[in-house]
Amino acid sequence: MQITRHMVTIPGTGRRVHYRRCGSGPPLLMVHQSPRSSAEYAPLMRAWAEHFTCIAPDTPGFGQSDPLPGEPDIDAFADALLETMDALGLGACPAYGFHSGGIILVTALKRAPERFACLAIGGYAIWTAEEMRVFGESYLPAFHPCAYGEHLTWLWNRMLEQSWFFPWFDTRDAARLSVAHADLARVQQAVMEMLDAGDAYRAGYGAVLRAPRDIPPPGATTPPVLISAYAGDPLQAHIDRLGAMPANWQALKVATPAEHQAASLAFLREHSGDPPPPPLVEDAHEGWVAAEGALIHWRGARGAARLVLHAPGAELAEPGPDEIAIDLPGHGLSDDCADMLAVIHAASEALGARAILWPALPEGDHDLLYPDLAPDRFGGHLLKAWSAARAEAIFAPWYEAAASAAIPLAPGALAPHAIALRARARLRAGSAARAWHDILASNPGETR
Repeated sequence: MQITRHMVTIPGTGRRVHYRRCGSGPPLLMVHQSPRSSAEYAPLMRAWAEHFTCIAPDTPGFGQSDPLPGEPDIDAFADALLETMDALGLGACPAYGFHSGGIILVTALKRAPERFACLAIGGYAIWTAEEMRVFGESYLPAFHPCAYGEHLTWLWNRMLEQSWFFPWFDTRDAARLSVAHADLARVQQAVMEMLDAGDAYRAGYGAVLRAPRDIPPPGATTPPVLISAYAGDPLQAHIDRLGAMPANWQALKVATPAEHQAASLAFLREHSGDPPPPPLVEDAHEGWVAAEGALIHWRGARGAARLVLHAPGAELAEPGPDEIAIDLPGHGLSDDCADMLAVIHAASEALGARAILWPALPEGDHDLLYPDLAPDRFGGHLLKAWSAARAEAIFAPWYEAAASAAIPLAPGALAPHAIALRARARLRAGSAARAWHDILASNPGETR
């Protein structure tokens, strides 16, 4: 089952929300944990798509959604979720949330119980005063790009070790987790999501950590709620801290993640009812188009005179008047594919562009221009991408560190934020950058 991706603008605020959608049947709202994005739910959305129309937004400041202004509290995140539901045409529906996603959902349920048919929650934190103090001091350090990429060393190891210890900074035997791993794909996904969020991760994560845990009292009237946690989840012990709950709330300890998901699905199906799926809502100026089976990210105006293509290892630039830009396959926010040229032409036709503006072929050896950025156990690929992104503002080609290759320094090109954007583009592109370079080299008539 294919997952589609969309942008929606919240009326009145202009805040933009990215969401994923998959499946058919009654709607199911899915709220991710922090500091992740809706991408973490992709496997679960495909698994539950036969039962529900799964709708998973990126919460404010995470993934591709705009952050909230100021210093928002948990009520602001709950209200933002309700605004997103309004914008997507979601009536009273079931919802699923894991960890901090569950905190946002429970807060929203308390503020607007009529908006939910039921909630299934994966782990619900009930912190002691001492735990709150420790978390407040150490859990959310500032995350800003450093000129030479030092922040990436911290980020890789923080994400790598968060399955080894909880909290991640408590490196004592007593804090070890039973679910420790060094799965490079999982670590890399978490790293890339943190790079998307930047320092905004502290607002969203901080609001959740500071949120009051006032579960409705036993006599309260609310939609039914299931809270479950599996062995190895550090929040399983918090099941015992929940205390008295409303009569239609349940709390379970289960053995495995699969058991948690099965219990959640059964509960959601039992209480979902049979409302129709909401209509598809998407932004008029940004989105994803299906082309030869790949989802291609675009920005601009459909039917524009020119479809603008970016250079290898880069991402779409803000399109000019009468232009539309895409992330090339395997780059930016677009899917990878086997036949890049076919996808480009299919996307151009689907978007109604009347001509394609091809980039110039970068000078240099493609093996050197695009080093291997596959994740390695020590995070060295992140520093490779950073070093290349820094050097490309100084030399052309970037790997020729010589006076003869020097280029004028563009204003701001060596600002850490600018380097961070170029490095992230390289990391997203990976080997697709070489493939795109080779296509440009073999089709000189189409470049300009």
